[in-house]
Amino acid sequence: MANFDPSARTVLEPLSNIDLSSYSGTSLRSLAISSISDSQSLIYVGTFSGSVLLFSATTTAAAPKDAPPALDSEASRKNVSFLRSISLGDSPLETMLVLPEIGKVLVLCDGSLFLVDTLLSHSVKKLSFAKGVCAIAKSIRSSELESTSLLGISVNTLESSSASQRILQKFGGGIRANGVKTKEPLQWSEGNNVFAVVIGKRLVLVELVFGSNRLGKTDRDVDSSSGSFVILKEIHCIDGVKTIAWLNDSIIVGTINGYSLFSCVTGQSGVIFSLPDISSRPQLKLLMKEKKVLMLVDNVGIVVNEHGQPVGGSLVFRISPHSVGELSPYVVLVRNGKMELYNKRSGSCIQTLTFGGEGVGPCIVANEEGGIGKLVAVASPTKVICYCKVSSEEQIKDLLRKKNFKEAISLVEELEYEGEMSNEMLSFVHAQVGFLLLFDLHFEEAVNHFLQSETMQPSEVFPFIMRDPNRWSLLVPRNRYWGLHPPPAPLEDVVDDGLLAIQRAIFLRKAGVDTAVDDDFVLNPPTRSNLLESAIKNIIRYLEVSREKELTLSVQEGVDTLLMYLYRALNRVDDMERLASSENSCIVEELETLLDDSGHLRTLAFLYASKGMSSKALAIWRILARNYSSGLWEDPVVETDLQDGSKNIISGREIAAIEASKILEESSDQDLVLQHLGWIADINPILAVEILTSDKRVNQLLPDAVIAAIDPRKVEILQSYLQWLIEDQDSIDTQFHTLYALSLAKSAIETFEVQSVSKSPDDERLEEAKFSDFSQKSIFQSPVRERLQIFLLSSDLYDPEEVLDLIEGSELWLEKAILYRKLGQETLVLQILALKLEDSEAAEQYCAEIGRPDAYMQHCSQTCLFNLHLIQYYEC
Repeated sequence: MANFDPSARTVLEPLSNIDLSSYSGTSLRSLAISSISDSQSLIYVGTFSGSVLLFSATTTAAAPKDAPPALDSEASRKNVSFLRSISLGDSPLETMLVLPEIGKVLVLCDGSLFLVDTLLSHSVKKLSFAKGVCAIAKSIRSSELESTSLLGISVNTLESSSASQRILQKFGGGIRANGVKTKEPLQWSEGNNVFAVVIGKRLVLVELVFGSNRLGKTDRDVDSSSGSFVILKEIHCIDGVKTIAWLNDSIIVGTINGYSLFSCVTGQSGVIFSLPDISSRPQLKLLMKEKKVLMLVDNVGIVVNEHGQPVGGSLVFRISPHSVGELSPYVVLVRNGKMELYNKRSGSCIQTLTFGGEGVGPCIVANEEGGIGKLVAVASPTKVICYCKVSSEEQIKDLLRKKNFKEAISLVEELEYEGEMSNEMLSFVHAQVGFLLLFDLHFEEAVNHFLQSETMQPSEVFPFIMRDPNRWSLLVPRNRYWGLHPPPAPLEDVVDDGLLAIQRAIFLRKAGVDTAVDDDFVLNPPTRSNLLESAIKNIIRYLEVSREKELTLSVQEGVDTLLMYLYRALNRVDDMERLASSENSCIVEELETLLDDSGHLRTLAFLYASKGMSSKALAIWRILARNYSSGLWEDPVVETDLQDGSKNIISGREIAAIEASKILEESSDQDLVLQHLGWIADINPILAVEILTSDKRVNQLLPDAVIAAIDPRKVEILQSYLQWLIEDQDSIDTQFHTLYALSLAKSAIETFEVQSVSKSPDDERLEEAKFSDFSQKSIFQSPVRERLQIFLLSSDLYDPEEVLDLIEGSELWLEKAILYRKLGQETLVLQILALKLEDSEAAEQYCAEIGRPDAYMQHCSQTCLFNLHLIQYYEC
């Protein structure tokens, strides 16, 4: 009865048991398998008494998954049936080579070779060949396109310079080895039956031919109608050969002293590896899929290529085997009633099975030709047990049921590497593992597997976030995978169910009952809040990555909307606002009540703005600004570092105004812009100016409506807007030019008066008024008088008389001079320049500009005469 290691992978399951005592009085000596079809194989048993027993095994009826491996049961015997037997003499059958392509079996018995048909239905044919054969191997080529002449002439005329020949030349000095007897320059491919036969110290290369297919027939040929050997070449060999393998142009033989390589072309030889004095029997196994040779040195397997050079790492086994088989991608070892499977690539032991007790005697393993079948037979001297390879899918399921997730993924990757499984299946398994881990409350590992699945859809996690039915219920694939995990449920339910399972496990552990619950959870039970937080964080991580994929619109809407749900659940305000303010596919109807009720109005405002719902967004920013100002809400002050090392402090109301201005700068809705202009201007006039003068909107606002809407107290906003109309928009409307000039003039008068009053140290009240009225920083870089003077000089479209009437009684003499000049009153201009401003240079320059250089002197003479008369008048 076989015993299974529950922690190991189940690659092989018992299929049938053959008790040889029912069919033969002697014990087993050799074993071979040949497949007839996908569901039926033939098993050849060679005995010490010289008989061949033939059995038929059906591989479709593997043992039930959960049934105990009772090989002696009636059910197991139904999978195998005895067909017939045939006797070749009374000596042990050393080797059996199945040749399915020609329907024959080549048998080595008592140093002679026999040929029988695969069904043992015809008489035995003893080949008339030299006796004393101790080993035989069939030629295997790594490519069907290769074909080599035994004289060293390649069919494609390419000169051979392989590494194996270089090795051989090292030992042979480049001279053809002695003992080479070539009959004819024959060639072959893998489809031909060419063998290497060891007879004492002779290595004979022969071909098995039939009838008209015989090539190069010699005097040693016999009975061509039934098949006979044609000797192709003889090579001097070494004595004591125990095992042999032939790959391409190289023949490797093993003796108790070590392994040697022979060239079938040149006959040269060289030592590959010498064995220590005390070591196990040498063994060679040709790995058919890789076209490599496995050399056994005690419990170490060394994989070599056709040149005898190691490829990859060595395989270290737990035992020194009696026999080696192949079941791709594994090698199978047997010894003392125990069978072990090792992965060829990783070298790890995958499965261990026991089919006999200690001291059972020498054991043999046989596999189907090619090493890629699904049936393996192991034998002790009196018993043959057949094992059937479990399908890859069932192996994966079994590992998942055992919660051996790493091994399941490793198996899929291994199968993908071998070309036996697609990348889609790897993605499928990653998703399946992810769901199993999720229900086991290992949320981080679960999402790691979700992210490695290229086929998993983001909508598959929707049911874990929002209960059905919902807007996206129909988008969720109804895929239960292999039915290994419960149906999707909200994360709260998953956590609650998991906690109940942990509590049950704790109770059962106390009662001495083992459970499948994680030991860490049992020893340190997690809290509901921690588990739920971990679940939400990791689902967020998955959705954030999913956002970068190409998704359908409906799925993208679900991803973004549910991502916002999860952000809100953890109160991750920055993430909420970042998502809402960026390009997103959130469904507003699903979120506005949620965000409003939870007080996340900033996020809602950003969301409204991103969806073009400007009116709603601005209404929220206005409410926020008012509540921050009134102290109803805590002001979220933001500090930013400036280049000079100082800090810029921005209040919550200013932030609200800034965000509102971003919306209004792009809006062409004039009523909406003017509706919100006032409260933004109260907070920051510069923002108001940027709104009015923005070039981001498609259609500009009507100037008359804007001017009418500006608060008369916000003089600088009006001036900035008029300046933008005139200078940037090239407006030639005299109304705007005059209005701009009047506004500047009025501001200049007020500023001059305040500055004049502030120079009196006795009037402290006026000094205080100055600082209370003009402490706010101007939005202009230059003084108002400078701006007024520049505009009066540069523009010809304002009404100078109207401006002059405004400043007539003021001390703005330079501005008056500019206006008088516009009106052509040269005398008044000269009087102001000479008398009020006492700027003779400017007066002279003015006279030169108007083309009357003597006007200034005449004006000075008249002024002096007038002053003289005035003095005489006062003296009288």
